[in-house]
Amino acid sequence: MYQRILVPIDGSAAAQCAMQEAVKLASDGVKLRLVYVVDESHSLDIIGYRTIDYSALIEAVRQTGGRVLATAAEEALKLGITVETGLLEEPGERISSVIGGEAVNWKADLIAIGTHSRSGLNRLLLGSVAEEVLRSASVPVLMVHSV
Repeated sequence: MYQRILVPIDGSAAAQCAMQEAVKLASDGVKLRLVYVVDESHSLDIIGYRTIDYSALIEAVRQTGGRVLATAAEEALKLGITVETGLLEEPGERISSVIGGEAVNWKADLIAIGTHSRSGLNRLLLGSVAEEVLRSASVPVLMVHSV
């Protein structure tokens, strides 16, 4: 049914659940693309950011993304799934836009994304990347709640 499944991951339990669901959908010939989006948007909101080494902070985020991708790819490979990874970085872009753009560029048939199921004030303050992806994606989106 699906031949190319894009799975945005961030190291969270919700992302892990989305990957597990994508693996269940993956059969012979199905490709998974695991992506980690380097988010620079919150970095400048830190109080006293002028004293923080911004380039070191972003490099730490990149390294974290690389580790998260490597761990997830290893899990998929152990299950015999064809997998590729991508560390995506588009400063100034919303995470949901980066994910949607990657789905188009990679010609994904499906986006499998985890959701934290926030509500109330948390949802208002933190928003929902998964919900933004759902609203703007040009391909079907499977939203997976963490357990």
